[in-house]
Amino acid sequence: MAFTMSTIGFALFETAIGHCGIAWGPQGLTGVQLPESDVTATRARMSDRFPLVQEGVPPPTVLSAIRKIEALLCGIPADLSDIVLDLAGVPAFHQRVYALARRMAPGETMTYGEMAQRLGDPGAARAVGQALGHNPFAPVVPCHRILAAKGGAGGFSAAGGTRTKLRLLEIEGAQFGGPGLFDLSP
Repeated sequence: MAFTMSTIGFALFETAIGHCGIAWGPQGLTGVQLPESDVTATRARMSDRFPLVQEGVPPPTVLSAIRKIEALLCGIPADLSDIVLDLAGVPAFHQRVYALARRMAPGETMTYGEMAQRLGDPGAARAVGQALGHNPFAPVVPCHRILAAKGGAGGFSAAGGTRTKLRLLEIEGAQFGGPGLFDLSP
């Protein structure tokens, strides 16, 4: 996702799964970053994503978003649907995918194909996956809740890949019909 010109600041914050990043502008959040391997790597990722922006103190609305994200990543039910996102520059199809994902409750899952169906475009499962792969707002846009066909985990572009996706689903208490999804070999 391209650098958003309206970004005016970013900050790091500690969560149960590591240091996350958050960036903001006058129209809302311009990016959220799941943890990298350590705080230095997360800071470097935020600096790469927002090269002209300084790390700073988040305003109250961003602090509220941070608290909700911290709660969610700690396993405490938290509704992130009211967090305002600056979607300038986000393609229209991606916006539709993100809006649908944001309506999902913590622990709820669906497949890429089911999401495409709900969007009224049953042949768009790959496009849904591509949109989620470019999600600049994880976990506010909970792309980890979208799975591959037949309950497979599917991909995940955050650090740690599929293991991070499964960890987020476990934290949220996701329930699955049978064994297999959480049985990844080391």
